Order: sequence, then C-alpha cells, then structure tokens
Amino acid sequence: MTVPGNKALYKVHATADVSPLATIGNGTRIWHHAQVREEAFIGQDCVVGKGVYIDHGVRIGDNCKIQNHALIYSGTTLEDGVFVGPGACIANDRHPRAITPDGTLRTEADWRQGTVIVKRGASLGSNSTLVPDVVIGEWAMVAAGAVVVGDVPDHGLVQGVPARLSGFVCRCGHRLTSKNDNGTTLEMQCVSCSAIVHIQKEWARRVWPTETGRGK
Repeated sequence: MTVPGNKALYKVHATADVSPLATIGNGTRIWHHAQVREEAFIGQDCVVGKGVYIDHGVRIGDNCKIQNHALIYSGTTLEDGVFVGPGACIANDRHPRAITPDGTLRTEADWRQGTVIVKRGASLGSNSTLVPDVVIGEWAMVAAGAVVVGDVPDHGLVQGVPARLSGFVCRCGHRLTSKNDNGTTLEMQCVSCSAIVHIQKEWARRVWPTETGRGK
C-alpha cells in the first residue's frame, strides 16, 4: 500500500461523501454517490464506482477496482489489484442480530467484528457475499452470486451457495487444467495463455478426491 496522496492528484465526484479522515492515494477516482468513511485507506490508481460504501477502517491497496454498489464493511483488507464486482458485499458479522437476548438494541460492545482478507489479484464476482472470517487467496476467483463462508486457496475458483471449490484459475482469469503431478503439488496449465501454475495437492483433492488433478 502507498503513502497518502495529494488531493490535487485524485478525483472525487461532487456527489461522493468522503470523510476528511480517510486517506486516498494518487490517481484514484471515486464516482457518483460513493461513501468513504473515516480512517479508511485507499491506495493509488483505484476506481471506486457509483454508490459504493467503504466502511471505517477498511484497507484497500493499489490498483483495485470496486464496481457500482459494492458494500465493504469494517474489518476488510483488500490487497493490491483486487476486483470487487457490482453489488458484492463483504460482511463483518457472522452472527448478526439487531437486539440482545433480553430485547435491547445491540451496540458495538455486544458484537465481535469479523475480518476478511482478499489477497493480491483476487476477484469477487457480481453480487457475491463474503462472510467473516475468511481469507481469499492470491488470484482466486469468486463466482457471481456465490456466498463464501470459508477460506479460498490461491488461484481457487469457488461458486455456489455456500461456495465450493470447483477448480483453479490462472492470473489471466481463465481455467487451469492438469499437466504433471509433482508429488506435493500439481502442475497446471492455463487454457488461454499456457502459463504454468503449481497448486497444492491438498486443495486439488477437494476438487478431485479420487483422481487428483483431472483438471476438467
């Protein structure tokens, strides 16, 4: 993540609500009706789309794209190059309630804030939801509409409700297929750019439990 930006070198639309206590990096653009809360940190060259909500204390790295109406709540960290699709939600409460068991309104003292970490280059599809506490691995991809309740490995592709690991993807976003079994890792190749990626066998077995590395 970068040092704070020069206000003359980033763009905030007139209708956006950005706290003076937030930190915005150079080259970042914040569009119509977005809200960025106090102590949020947004790195350089990010795009924050229309109607996005970024809660207090959220940390966002460089070169991230946050599409229209995404909701990112406190406790979230996005590393560099993360894509957040339209309408995606990163939540921070695994056991939400409006009131306590005795019927009184809950306050911040009555709940534990969860955490979500989305690592470098990962993508969250439109209308996907991340439920704390989870870590999304580097270059992983969460399918549109998926509800993630557990960790996702590097390059992992998850889909469904709840989300299940269904394969692996390249840095370019296309699927990987198996090439060679190297013992503890599976050597996989991109169907589009032919890049080679090594996947831990423990994760590959979750996709192909009886025939590790089929890579359909």
